[in-house]
Amino acid sequence: MWDTAAPVRKNGEEVPGMLNDVIRNSASAGIVISLLSYGIGMVVKKRLKLAIFNPVLISVILVIAFLGFGRVEYESYNSSARFLSYLLTPATVSLAVPLYLKVDVLKKNAAAIFVSILAGAFTSLACIFLMSLVFRLSHEAYVTLLPKSITTAIGIGISEELGGFPSITAAVIIITGILGNVTAEGLLKLFRISNPVAKGLAIGTASHAIGTAKAMEIGEVEGAMSSLSIVVSGVLTVAGASLFANLIP
Repeated sequence: MWDTAAPVRKNGEEVPGMLNDVIRNSASAGIVISLLSYGIGMVVKKRLKLAIFNPVLISVILVIAFLGFGRVEYESYNSSARFLSYLLTPATVSLAVPLYLKVDVLKKNAAAIFVSILAGAFTSLACIFLMSLVFRLSHEAYVTLLPKSITTAIGIGISEELGGFPSITAAVIIITGILGNVTAEGLLKLFRISNPVAKGLAIGTASHAIGTAKAMEIGEVEGAMSSLSIVVSGVLTVAGASLFANLIP
């Protein structure tokens, strides 16, 4: 019997376990691990019914724990799960469906909606700029954080273009989305935001697709407006990030 979790050292350095080779040579092990982790998260959320038990957050923790205890390299896991990444773009595009169903609401509030999303996108970029000044972040770290509030499919491309660290950008985007999903309802109640259009715009602009999942749980109008925010804030952030990136050399 061999123990996949027992530390193995070679020339004084710990090396990946045997499980790493199994996953690296598999075409679907990473996908199974990801889906199984998310499925566990869904079950936990359904039974406990608490916002903190977000399925994405639980699945991230489970995958990290699996890679750590199994001594599996991230590259091996990622190569086996990479096909899931191909679904990011079509999944984002599919969010146009609830928007189409509520297109009449969009037409009635077009000006207010655009201004709200513009304000949200600008606030996100401005906050990262001010934080980077306070903590004296390098240019690379600064541009890595700029696309934190837009969907991963767009944010990673911006980070690469501006010279940031795409892998860190992806992690920051996911964390932002999870925080938005978990805290959305509480913050809306705290600030007494009751208008469904305002709710959806706030959630979608701040926490992209993961937040939109929560907006859809709240209501149809909220989900539709949040879906719209993902697209518009993404476009605005692409333009705005290029301008903000030059503010810190």
